[in-house]
Amino acid sequence: MDIRSEFGQRIRELRARSGMSQELLSYRAGLDRTYISGVERGERNISIVNIEKIADALQVSMAYMFTAERFSTTPAYHQKDFTVPFVERFKYQIDSDKKILAFQVHGLLTSENVDYMSKTLIGICNAFGKGELNILVDHRDMKDSQGEVVVYSPEVADRAILFQQELLKYSKRVVALCNSEFMVQNLNHVATHSGIINKATHIFGQDKEMVGKAYDMLDINGNDLIKLKT
Repeated sequence: MDIRSEFGQRIRELRARSGMSQELLSYRAGLDRTYISGVERGERNISIVNIEKIADALQVSMAYMFTAERFSTTPAYHQKDFTVPFVERFKYQIDSDKKILAFQVHGLLTSENVDYMSKTLIGICNAFGKGELNILVDHRDMKDSQGEVVVYSPEVADRAILFQQELLKYSKRVVALCNSEFMVQNLNHVATHSGIINKATHIFGQDKEMVGKAYDMLDINGNDLIKLKT
């Protein structure tokens, strides 16, 4: 496979895992859909300027576009990915003594799911003062119906920005366990736009290292909801 085909496949992978069509990617990048199609087929000598535009549309850095992390090109965010109700896939816990709010999501999110999650969690936060809560987030099992990792779709990212803007008032520190380096990039993008980035750390790695680092950063010995996978 030559470099143009390899890079084209890379774009298809990231687009598929974030639930974007070629039309949406082209719109967000400010490029013609036929141009995006040609790039994905390996038929274009893409310029560095257009690589930057596509990376920004995919909510990743340019450097990440050339890393070794690879994914399926099967599109995510289809109806089959949402057969289990969100209330069964969303769990949360508040430790009032340690002032730790922990929550986890299994599977994919819709915009409506984020709104529900926001209403629920901000309702809990209202019982605390500004900057009092440490937030522990678990996105390790954010996967589609085939068990492939996914990241926030553009629509979900937009709603997550609004959620984080509310969370910013109450949070002291936010630590999120991620399913991939792609998700680290994705959440960094969201946190930058919400303004919470200076309080947020997004982690990916071996499970034991991830969880241990999160506990250390929040100065806790464990958490009843978010722990090592067995």
